[in-house]
Amino acid sequence: MNNSLVTAALFVVLAESMLVGSGLIIRQVSDQLPTLMIVFMRNLMGLLIMMPMMLRAVGQLATANIHLHLMRAIVGISAMACLYYSWSALPLGQAALLKQTAPFFVPMIAYWWLAEQVPRRVKVALAVGFCGVALILNPQQGVIEFGMLVALLGAALSALAKVTVRRMHLTEPPKRIVFYFALFGALFSALPAALNWVTPSAVELLWLLGLGATSTVAQLSMSRAYTMVPAAQLGPFTYSSVVLAALIGWWLWDESIALMTVAGMVLVFAGGMLTLNRSNRKMASGPKRKAEEETERVV
Repeated sequence: MNNSLVTAALFVVLAESMLVGSGLIIRQVSDQLPTLMIVFMRNLMGLLIMMPMMLRAVGQLATANIHLHLMRAIVGISAMACLYYSWSALPLGQAALLKQTAPFFVPMIAYWWLAEQVPRRVKVALAVGFCGVALILNPQQGVIEFGMLVALLGAALSALAKVTVRRMHLTEPPKRIVFYFALFGALFSALPAALNWVTPSAVELLWLLGLGATSTVAQLSMSRAYTMVPAAQLGPFTYSSVVLAALIGWWLWDESIALMTVAGMVLVFAGGMLTLNRSNRKMASGPKRKAEEETERVV
């Protein structure tokens, strides 16, 4: 690997580690604080962090496509709520893995909404990936855990948010997309949080500040990585969060992973690599693609 790829890979591993750190914090506070309140606090902190930058770019905020920004915020907040719930309800390794199924939903949504064609290679990748998901869900047991379904719903909503960003890039610059997501995200999550409000203790507030910090470091690190090398070259490193989460779950909570789940992980990884290999050939360069990758990190 060249120096740029090594550095970018380290940024991705840092970002994925911070996301696992976010999961640990959510697991820590979820027994005392409702998920919807945690989502609000995360978005409020994100808005506060983004505000100075947005004030310097106020002239770029006018838009004729406010409906797309509203849709992107609603979908993104819903995906975040599902993700946060899955971190609290599932073994860490499973939650991290099911989050990584979002790329399998993107081609289907893009085909339905943007009329983007799905090549044969991607169809094979989707079939392999969803076979892996079926093994993880293990419906032969007779019961599919509610947390797993919520995690898959979150992955599908995350994919819809990414396709929405792709659609908005026809008219909207990245800074505008980032600002309206931060603004509407905080506003839309405020009412559910108020209806479920529990005043955090001083210790819980520190945990929430840590959640804001880990999420921000993850976003900045991922954005930095994707400006250095093509996205497809970094795909394998995004799965570092699955390994790290599984190890931490085993170490702290004695969480084990069944052999069927391990087999499913292998298929999900294989499907993801097939999709990324195609992306590497077709979409590896170009300023427009880089801008898309940067703003897609904000889900």
